Amino acid sequence: MKRCIDLASKGLGYTYPNPLVGSVIVHDNKIIGEGYHAKYGESHAEVNAINSVGNKELLRESTLYVNLEPCNHHGKTPPCTEAIINNNIKRVVIGSRDPNRLVDGSGIDKLRSSGCHVVVGVMELECSNLNKRFFKYHKNKRPYIILKWAESKDGFISPLKSNTSPRKVNWISGENSKKLNHKWRSEEHSILVGVQTIIDDDPLLTTRFFDGKNPIRFVLDPNSRIPIDSKVLSQTSKTIILSKKENNLIPNYTKSSNFENIQKIIESLYDMKIQSVLIEGGTKTINHFLNNDLWDSIRVFKSSKNITDGIKSPDIDFSKFSKSEIGDDILYEINR
Repeated sequence: MKRCIDLASKGLGYTYPNPLVGSVIVHDNKIIGEGYHAKYGESHAEVNAINSVGNKELLRESTLYVNLEPCNHHGKTPPCTEAIINNNIKRVVIGSRDPNRLVDGSGIDKLRSSGCHVVVGVMELECSNLNKRFFKYHKNKRPYIILKWAESKDGFISPLKSNTSPRKVNWISGENSKKLNHKWRSEEHSILVGVQTIIDDDPLLTTRFFDGKNPIRFVLDPNSRIPIDSKVLSQTSKTIILSKKENNLIPNYTKSSNFENIQKIIESLYDMKIQSVLIEGGTKTINHFLNNDLWDSIRVFKSSKNITDGIKSPDIDFSKFSKSEIGDDILYEINR
């Protein structure tokens, strides 16, 4: 099962809206096949594992391990339960049950009714944690929410605008932290900032410092103040503006009008099938989520630099956070 988890992790950032799944096939205590779900729309882990076995006759005497309950419905691909049953695999070991209402036990029932011996709950906590985004979306009807920011040693999230160059990112954290943050972006379904961050810094919000998939970009812009030449409106990734107003001057403008409060924003993301969101906005945007207790993970880079004066960072107690060194910065992190 640990090998299933390791394999499944390779698909992080590429399988949305599908979960992360790895599968291993064992015969006489030896692994004879393995696979994982690499990309949305492509074959699932169980099918890839079965296809990797050279001698299919061994499958009837083998055990298939998988970290998540096999699907039992037609989507982009046929049900994995069919592949298991059609190949006469008689023993299946599952890490965690799938909370998706399209599965939610039906895969287990289908296998058992076909004569398979099914074991459920092996390394269940680790398997559920692997798919924490998928589980949060299906169980809590909202995306998995990560709050991230960088702050100076003296507690500022950015210098005062009068002391900065117009529309230019003022980096507080170091190069190692920057690369790690871009890796995090590649792992999440979406990224969200407030429009003031776009006006002040003009960020691109991509994974250009890490070889990974760009997240969907969201901008909280209730009054449609976003400049039409903003980098976030580039074609490098999809951008959705959460606004109350239309803006016909912006090409390929995608608008969501359901903007009343933070809960409505979360509902909009859920309705758009967004499973995870990395909040990289300024203090005001981050405080919206903190004050409404809407977060699952907080990650803060604490720089060794002092700014002396600027915009204060969110007021947070780091006493229960884990600490690690990232270059010259300290990363504070906490997960629920």
